[in-house]
Amino acid sequence: MGRSKTSKQWLKEHFDDVYVRRAKEDGYRSRASFKLLEIQEQDKLIIQGMTIVDLGAAPGGWSQVAANLAGAKGQVIASDILPIDSLPGVEFLQGDFTEDAVLERLIELLKDQQADLVISDMAPNMSGMRDIDLPRVMYLAELALDLASTVLKPGGSFLVKVFHGEGYEDLQKVLKIRFSSVKVRKPKASRARSSEIYLLAAGFRGLD
Repeated sequence: MGRSKTSKQWLKEHFDDVYVRRAKEDGYRSRASFKLLEIQEQDKLIIQGMTIVDLGAAPGGWSQVAANLAGAKGQVIASDILPIDSLPGVEFLQGDFTEDAVLERLIELLKDQQADLVISDMAPNMSGMRDIDLPRVMYLAELALDLASTVLKPGGSFLVKVFHGEGYEDLQKVLKIRFSSVKVRKPKASRARSSEIYLLAAGFRGLD
């Protein structure tokens, strides 16, 4: 069977994509690496020696950037339900972090430390139907916030992917209570047709 028009269009867009080419040239796992690099350039989110938790890490693009920036004295703990190939400076935990056993193991990997930063580029399998996809994205963002609220140290930061739409303003309100500042970021590496944006919350105050 031949490819559908939609999949042909996606493949053309993918291989014409400057960030896909740059990822290959620069040795990054995915084009998503450039989203985090852009946010880093603007906000200096990651510094050497940080302890970072990366949720929904596969294939490892964000973990790779985080480990490089955190350096030898830093720690990156990555988690995903999908496997990833090993990365220098990254401890990977395969499983669903919303399950108690996986969460306990993640906390063990922190070695009695709290995290400086939690990052989440998680996305569900997209159906292409906004009414279905938007609630799924926002649900994952809320789960990531729950995890961040458990492991972050006071003053820590949280970066999460969201979509504009139902649930977005409610999530922002919660972030503004739990953190001292909340910024919206739309990296150039996000595809123009994508409605994804990132919320960057800094100065963790604790649970409301």
